[in-house]
Amino acid sequence: MATEREFLPLQIAVLTISDSRTEDTDTSGRALVERLIGAGHKLYAKHVVRDDVYQIRAVVSGWIAEVAVNVVLTTGGTGVTGRDGTPEAVTVLFDKQIDGFGEMFRVLSYEQIKTSTLQSRAVAGVANATYIFCMPGSTSACTTAWDALISKQLDYRTRPCNLVELMPRLLER
Repeated sequence: MATEREFLPLQIAVLTISDSRTEDTDTSGRALVERLIGAGHKLYAKHVVRDDVYQIRAVVSGWIAEVAVNVVLTTGGTGVTGRDGTPEAVTVLFDKQIDGFGEMFRVLSYEQIKTSTLQSRAVAGVANATYIFCMPGSTSACTTAWDALISKQLDYRTRPCNLVELMPRLLER
């Protein structure tokens, strides 16, 4: 019989990518912050940047270089129009891509928005032992991703496996 594990709080950074949102109007980033804190994790930092590949990459690179940051959540810039550049900014930083996240997100999203989910380029990966999840900019998409996928994988108590048990820096404490 498996023994019950203790919850391990993670340090999570949130980045909103938008040419129109500000800290005051950022409902998606706010929803992610509320959920991660509600789950018992700690907010490391939260920023809003323009949909610019180099600005996105600079912020995410800085966070993955910080030993204290376990996870980066991004919202916005994953579509197929205009300046949507989050996947291009972030995937080059990945040591490994977590293909299942984008695949499962689109399956779940299909239940809500049907074939419009084809326009989502949600991605996830790991870089320098930091997990990165890139979600669309809609609040609904962020809550779906967090509630159905991310929250469970960032909970050390989730069986049979979770991403926390693969975080050597965290487990060495």
